[in-house]
Amino acid sequence: MTALHSEVSADASTSGRASWRDVVGAYVGLTKPRVIELLLLTTVPVMFFAQRGVPPLGLVVATVVGGTLSAGAANSLNCVWDRDIDEQMRRTRRRALPRHIVTPRAALVFGLTMMVVSTLVLGFLVNWLSAGLALAANAFYLFGYTMVLKRRTTQNIVWGGIAGCFPTLIGWTAVTGELAWTPVVLFLVVFFWTPPHTWALAMRYREDYARVAVPMLPVVKDAEGVARQIVAYSWVTVAVSLALWPVAGTGLVYPVVALVLGAVFLVEAHLMWRRARVSDELAEVRPMRLFHWSNMYLSLLFVAVAIDPLLRR
Repeated sequence: MTALHSEVSADASTSGRASWRDVVGAYVGLTKPRVIELLLLTTVPVMFFAQRGVPPLGLVVATVVGGTLSAGAANSLNCVWDRDIDEQMRRTRRRALPRHIVTPRAALVFGLTMMVVSTLVLGFLVNWLSAGLALAANAFYLFGYTMVLKRRTTQNIVWGGIAGCFPTLIGWTAVTGELAWTPVVLFLVVFFWTPPHTWALAMRYREDYARVAVPMLPVVKDAEGVARQIVAYSWVTVAVSLALWPVAGTGLVYPVVALVLGAVFLVEAHLMWRRARVSDELAEVRPMRLFHWSNMYLSLLFVAVAIDPLLRR
């Protein structure tokens, strides 16, 4: 930490001294805690489902710690690569690197160190299959999405979102030590959910993405065109979520919750599409309403994944 802090201090001298609170906040910010929360939300419930009950506390703690470090490493390295566009975007210009609280070298060392530690934690305390899956997710996120897809194609988040689906596989393998169709179905739920969730946010910040020439779908299509695709992916998301019932043999709690949540999700998607057909103005389309609901949808759906086996017992 001394070396990392010296990097911060050297850079901070050009723009004022950074307090220890600033330093700690900067490094925490590099990991993107809100993103990590969502990833863990799709990891721990799958562990409950795989265990058909409450998994061992030590295993849960090791998986959460390893998963947090792994995701934090990937997010920190993403910040290093994207620092040029982060500095120009309104949504990201308050991050540590654009504010010059942390240097790129310090962030790089920080991210690589966390990646090594996370691999060792998952490998020795969970299993090496889970550790390998976490490494694969990070590699795809960094090389596939961040370096290749993000700045080149409107399908960036569709395929780049694969990295965010891996926690379902990691949670399952942490308990069972092997892969199965059940976590694959949950993987696909997150895969098809990601575009509606991300495109809704990208609509809110489409001017930012346009300014830095990142071809997110809302940059190259009007609101109606984006909303139409959001509706299509939302339908597939709900259909795949219901497929877990026959594939995994869940109780009745999960399919009932999935059906109710899915119905509300689809209603919200269609309402946004209707508004987008009338106006292209963000104030009229209200994409953040769908964005926030999509967070709620996935959260409650995976809570149902965790609760279902407990109630059956």
